[in-house]
Amino acid sequence: MREFGSHAKINSPQKRHPKNGKSRAKEVATMIVADDNFASIVAGVEEGRIAYDNVRKVIYLLISTGAAEVMMFLTAILTGLRIPLLPVQLLWLNLVTNGIQDVALAFEGGEPGAMKKKPRRPNESIFDSQMVWQTVVSGLTIGGLAFGLWYWLKAFQGLEETAARNLVLLLMVLLQNVHVFNCRSETTSAFRVPFRRNPLLIAGVLIAQGVHILSMYLPPMQKVLQVAPVTLAQWLSLLVLALVILVVMETFKWLRAKA
Repeated sequence: MREFGSHAKINSPQKRHPKNGKSRAKEVATMIVADDNFASIVAGVEEGRIAYDNVRKVIYLLISTGAAEVMMFLTAILTGLRIPLLPVQLLWLNLVTNGIQDVALAFEGGEPGAMKKKPRRPNESIFDSQMVWQTVVSGLTIGGLAFGLWYWLKAFQGLEETAARNLVLLLMVLLQNVHVFNCRSETTSAFRVPFRRNPLLIAGVLIAQGVHILSMYLPPMQKVLQVAPVTLAQWLSLLVLALVILVVMETFKWLRAKA
């Protein structure tokens, strides 16, 4: 075997054999990897695990918020109410405000102990019990909060539909802003994940909220999205309501850890 060096060398067989199992095995057997730096292998495995975890986090955010929207619409229809959001508002919610956060979440840094996890089975589905349950719980919570606001505004406040939709849309944006922090880790508390691990996400959340607030003040966007400015008291009230999803998912993580 050649002396170990800093590069990999491959000795190709001089004679080509038919492309069957034995010949391929012989070709592989002639490969000599002359690199004794196994740190690069470990780093590659770690990067792969981080990438897989980030894919799960983005899917978790997308599926849970999508399921919440479906639940909100179905519940409204079953209770005889009008739809809580217009199609253009739903498009804005998914492609603009939530879309900014989805991209930023993909750059989440690796969690401590990533290399201590057991190897994942190649045939393991990404929708394991953890993914299913956290998606169901968060989806039901977000959908329930949004529909609850819509029902309260219509049934008890008698608010006009356009004004009520304006508040429901803002609540959904705030819920997404808060829920993305739940998605930064499937097991660790959102309060224990340092902001410095993904400053791009913090910027994305601020931009998503800022873009929506800006749209409520720009006449062209007001006309397209049928939105209007809200008072500071209304914004704070909706923010407090949106924080419920953080409390629920923190409780969920705690119960899963105890189980």
